Amino acid sequence: MEIENWDLKIVICMIEELAKKIGVKFNDINLLKQAMTHRSYLNEHRGHKLEHNERLEFLGDAVLEIVVTEYLYKNYSNQEGELTNWRAALVNGEMLAKISKRLGIEEYLLMSRGETKDTGRARQYLLANAFEAITGAIYLDQKDKGYEKCQEFIMKNVVCELPNIIENKLYMDPKSRFQEESQDKAGVTPSYRVLEEAGPDHDKKFIVGVYLADEMIAKGEGQSKQEAQRNAAEKGLEEKGW
Repeated sequence: MEIENWDLKIVICMIEELAKKIGVKFNDINLLKQAMTHRSYLNEHRGHKLEHNERLEFLGDAVLEIVVTEYLYKNYSNQEGELTNWRAALVNGEMLAKISKRLGIEEYLLMSRGETKDTGRARQYLLANAFEAITGAIYLDQKDKGYEKCQEFIMKNVVCELPNIIENKLYMDPKSRFQEESQDKAGVTPSYRVLEEAGPDHDKKFIVGVYLADEMIAKGEGQSKQEAQRNAAEKGLEEKGW
């Protein structure tokens, strides 16, 4: 249930519930409330003394990256390029949005009525930013133990995804993964064909098919050919069970 016109006392109760859900005891619950406040919410609630979460997001992004980087450096002897790819797979927007959904963060976001209707990439972006903002809030709230508490939070919720990323090569983009698997398992290099193109220049939609020889394996849709190809490759991986 997304919060729209809740009384601020009720909002605080909900935020306290979120704190329990994510397993963090806040000294100042207002920091978590700020982490959950999107800029658009303030436009519809000008009387409320709230700050939006963009500064916390900025801080949390940096803390998240250094915690993950430190962990990878200390625990793996791989080359820089591979560690960089693993880190990118752990902290990208898609992964952080997935983790936010798993934690139930979406239910507690304070945003405008318009934002509550957004789905897809727009919602994914909000969820990823919220996770970073929560990380920033933990860092500030826990004072001299801020970094340590962030480490615990990030290890529990983010770094735990690493074994799956490595095992299933999720650090590779879908097109590269599909090509590698196709060449390895079918001895064929995939090709992509535009099946449909529609819409005005500022709002194009492409549908692309990914083929092995003359067999179409899957279709993908996107606002650019590259995005449609990526989505087609992703669906191709699912279709083939790779």
